Amino acid sequence: MLTMKKNFPRVAAIQMVSTRSYDKNWAITRELTVCAREQGADIVIWPENFLAYGETQNFSLQRQRDTLDAISSLSKSLELWIVAGTLPLQINVGKEMSNERYTERPKATTVVFDVNGSAHVEYSKIYLFDAKIGSTRSIYRESDDYLHGNRPVIFESPWGRVGLAICYDLRFSELFLDLVNMGAKMIFVPSAFTKTTGRDHWELLVRTRAVETQCYVVAANQGGRHSKKLSTWGETMIVDPWGKVLDKVVKGKGIAIADLDISYVDRVRANIPMREHREAAKKRAVKMTQLI
Repeated sequence: MLTMKKNFPRVAAIQMVSTRSYDKNWAITRELTVCAREQGADIVIWPENFLAYGETQNFSLQRQRDTLDAISSLSKSLELWIVAGTLPLQINVGKEMSNERYTERPKATTVVFDVNGSAHVEYSKIYLFDAKIGSTRSIYRESDDYLHGNRPVIFESPWGRVGLAICYDLRFSELFLDLVNMGAKMIFVPSAFTKTTGRDHWELLVRTRAVETQCYVVAANQGGRHSKKLSTWGETMIVDPWGKVLDKVVKGKGIAIADLDISYVDRVRANIPMREHREAAKKRAVKMTQLI
């Protein structure tokens, strides 16, 4: 197998146009993941709802367990880190399946698998997309189908700490700053931005989150027409801490891939020490409060 470079992980972000067909979605996921590994990827991220688009209610407990087992086997066979998009999960990852975990609704959860096929960490989406969008005021209510996550998550990788966020989380800068304070130098964001919101905000948000956190942001999106009523924006991209887009997939299925120089994060932060400036501002604010 290909060996990974300690300070230069090759990261691949996969874009899909997932349908209601679990089997077709899984076949495309496998195909693109193998292709990314053949191109030297050390870690791959899949988009939100990569397997279960429109099928949340039919994603049984058994299917959840079988899917996690399948991803584990793929990760191990390819000796590849995988940030597995999102799944509607109601079971304890890596433990005995429980019918009592989220009895009301699942959580929209991304699971990270390491090169041994072990479930390394999981993160459940904190901010759920309840909104009215576009001229038709289309209504989205993720909270009807999912429970909220309740904590930010990072994980240790061979290249440093990695933060996790999901889709609508991109609009909440405080979450991303929490991830930086927890030590993140890369942030992975499985997404399924609508065509309407994506056109106006997707690139703006992804690049802004990279600049304000001084992190690499790797954002894998859904990108096309899923049904007569549902289209997503695409433009999966990998962005560096200066806000530069290193690679992008525009529409349809594909792979964005880039080598990330982790030491560049430290150089950007040393030149513009935003975190130190934030801490100094907080201390000044406390002093002013004490004087009042």
